[in-house]
Amino acid sequence: MSQVLRQHAEQQFAEELDALQKVDDRPRPPNWKLSPWAVLQYLMGGTLSNGFEVSAKYIGNPRLMEIAVSTLATDRALLLYGVPGTAKSWVSEHLSAAVSGDSTMLIQGTAGTSEEQLRYGWNYAQLLAHGPSEKALIPSPLVNAMKLGKIARIEELTRIPADVQDTLITVLSEKTLPVPELGMEFQAVPGFSVIATANNRDKGVNELSSALKRRFNTVVLPVPASQDEEVQIVTKRVGEQSRALQLPAEAPALQEVRRVVQIFRELRNGQTEDGKTVRVKSPSSTLSTAEAISVINSGMALAGHFGDGVLRAGDVASGLLGAVIKDPVQDTVVWKEYLETVLKERADWKDLYRACREQL
Repeated sequence: MSQVLRQHAEQQFAEELDALQKVDDRPRPPNWKLSPWAVLQYLMGGTLSNGFEVSAKYIGNPRLMEIAVSTLATDRALLLYGVPGTAKSWVSEHLSAAVSGDSTMLIQGTAGTSEEQLRYGWNYAQLLAHGPSEKALIPSPLVNAMKLGKIARIEELTRIPADVQDTLITVLSEKTLPVPELGMEFQAVPGFSVIATANNRDKGVNELSSALKRRFNTVVLPVPASQDEEVQIVTKRVGEQSRALQLPAEAPALQEVRRVVQIFRELRNGQTEDGKTVRVKSPSSTLSTAEAISVINSGMALAGHFGDGVLRAGDVASGLLGAVIKDPVQDTVVWKEYLETVLKERADWKDLYRACREQL
C-alpha cells in the first residue's frame, strides 16, 4: 500500500491488535474482534503474557475506559463527553478499531449535517431510471454498521441540528431504521453500537434532547489531572506525529514540553501551578492538550526546516501566540498581562519571555 499521511488506527496498530488476538482467550461478545479485557489492554497498554509490549492509547483513569468498553458490550450507545482536546475522537477511533477491526464507519457532525447523511440517500440516476428500489438506495455509515455488526462513530454530535440528532432515537431504541419509501427496514445485527463524541464549550453547540440523552451511557473525559500526566501525553503524541510527518528535528527537550504544558494549564485554570500568583485571567480559547501538541509540532517544524534542528524558545513562541490569541482584542490583553506578571518573574524562563514579547 502506498504511504498515506495518517493511517487508520487498525492499520497503524495492526501488530498490537494481532498480538492481542493471539493471547486473548476470554469470552467475546458477538462480532467483536477482541474480548472486553483485551480491548482495555489495547487502550491502556501494558506487557502481555508472551512479553509483547502494547502501547498506551489513553493516559488517564482506567475506570473510565472500563465503563466505555462495558457499555459497548451491552445494547447501549456510548457518548464520550468533555471539553475540546480531551481525546474523545482518539478514544472513539481506537475503541472502534479494537472492537470491530474497522474505525471508518464515521459520520462527521457539522451544522450542515442532514438527515440523509445519518440515515440514507439516493442514487438519483437509478431512482429516475428504475424508481425507488434498494439498488438505488445509498446507505450511510450508520446503516452499514447496522448491517455488518460494527461500531458507527458520530463525531461532534452537538454540532448537528437538534431535529437531525433525533433521527438516532429509533436506531438506538429499536435497533432498526425504517425505509418507508420501500416499505422495509434495516435491522441491526449483533456487534452493532454507536460511539458519539460531544462537547459543550464551543460556539454553535446544539443541546441534545432528553430523549436522545437517555439512550446513551455518558462517559465524561476530563482534562489531564496533573501536569506530569499532561506532559506524558504531549511527549508521546509529539513523538508519534513527528515520526509520521518525518520532521527533520530532534525530539523536543522535556523542559520545553513542560513549559508549554504549564502555560496552558495556568491560563486554563486561572492560577499559576506554584500558587504564587493567585489569579490569572483566562483567554477565550480552550487551550487543550491537543493544542499543546500542535504548538510543539509547529515549533519542531520551524526548528527543523529553518533552524538547527533543536527546539528552542523562539520556535515555541509563535505557536503559543497562535494558540492563546483567538480573539485579537480580549486575548491579547490576557496574554500580555500573563507575560508581564508571570513569565517575566521566572528567572529561568527569560528566553521564552523575550521570544514571546518579540512576537507581539
